Amino acid sequence: MLTLEQKNQFSEILEELGKTLDITKDQYDAAVRSYKYVGEWLSQEGSPLATYSPEILPQGSFLLQTMIKPIHEDDELDIDLVCKLEKIQATWTQFELKQLIGDRLKANGMLNKLLIIPDGRRCWTLQYAESAKFHLDVLPSVVATGYRTILEKAFSNTGAPDTDILGIRITDRNTQNYRTSSNLHDWLKSNPFGYAIWFQDRCKISTQEVRMMSEAIQPVPKYQTDKLPLQRVVQILKRHRDMMFKGDVHKPISIIITTLASKAYNKETDIITALMNVVTGMASHIEERWSNDHGKRIKWISNPVHEQENFADKWVEYPERQSNFYLWLTEVKNDLTRIIDQQGKTLQILNESMAKTFGKDVVTKTFSNYAENQLKKRESGALKMAAGTGMLGSVGTTVKPHNFHGK
Repeated sequence: MLTLEQKNQFSEILEELGKTLDITKDQYDAAVRSYKYVGEWLSQEGSPLATYSPEILPQGSFLLQTMIKPIHEDDELDIDLVCKLEKIQATWTQFELKQLIGDRLKANGMLNKLLIIPDGRRCWTLQYAESAKFHLDVLPSVVATGYRTILEKAFSNTGAPDTDILGIRITDRNTQNYRTSSNLHDWLKSNPFGYAIWFQDRCKISTQEVRMMSEAIQPVPKYQTDKLPLQRVVQILKRHRDMMFKGDVHKPISIIITTLASKAYNKETDIITALMNVVTGMASHIEERWSNDHGKRIKWISNPVHEQENFADKWVEYPERQSNFYLWLTEVKNDLTRIIDQQGKTLQILNESMAKTFGKDVVTKTFSNYAENQLKKRESGALKMAAGTGMLGSVGTTVKPHNFHGK
């Protein structure tokens, strides 16, 4: 059982771990500049798409501000984007919409060189220079008229907005009607921005904390350094997943981790308590439902803004994904318990214990930053030592700064 001082210290260390896992501002800004340029090219005067109000918007972890650096510095960041269009031609099929966007991208010499050919199942992918170390996945979609206004209103609403109105129709060549149907109701439905609003609500600890997504949804989002506990929990869990499975394609996917963590989160204010309660409670939010397609009951992790969508739908086709998820959940519980058992010992022992789980380089930097912060607190008189425990934090007797003169 951790004392309050131990919880505070551990949460500070985990906060530093999250900051170390954050992508850099330079990486963030480079991605924003790149996708903003794509949006401007699609909507430029003279573009065959201009009349349909094309716009590029971030989705996924880039929007939720839960993106983390890859394990290896040479690996790329995957930036998920939505290309929204309004009032498209009534005769267009998914195939035609996707090809029109692809044709416009190919008409730009620079973007044409970046395009991955052939195109993906749903997206066009732009592979940026090796030095940039990221690629953009651009998902063609059709939205309601005046979608930008609807979106801004939804994100500025302090209550619980109707997220269904934010649903979009997307292209997917694996659907039977990909080349034949122009009826939007036949197209796959997605709701990345409704999901983001749901996640925002799950992150909030108090009614004052409504700021998280209001700026992130803009075409040029603001880089965030301060994040809420749930965002840090998701980042830490994703890092553990990456370390455990390396490049295994059957590793637990981020949307499942994020959804289950968000459902299990109970507004805890310190990261360590939130983290432990989340990993303990995630499994309880996995349902079993009857599937007519499979003729049996299957595991079901519902999309909170589209209950008919099962994020675990691939577990039937790839049973190793289901077994890997439960294996990972057991492992992360055991690793966190082992690390917590080191709390109260020296920081070096705690450092070594965390390095086994999250990676030596990342953890070394985490503790270096933590030590630097403690030094600044000490010099400012904000660092205190709790009576009887020797724990450093914000409660107890003030620790005097070093003066190096024996005074």
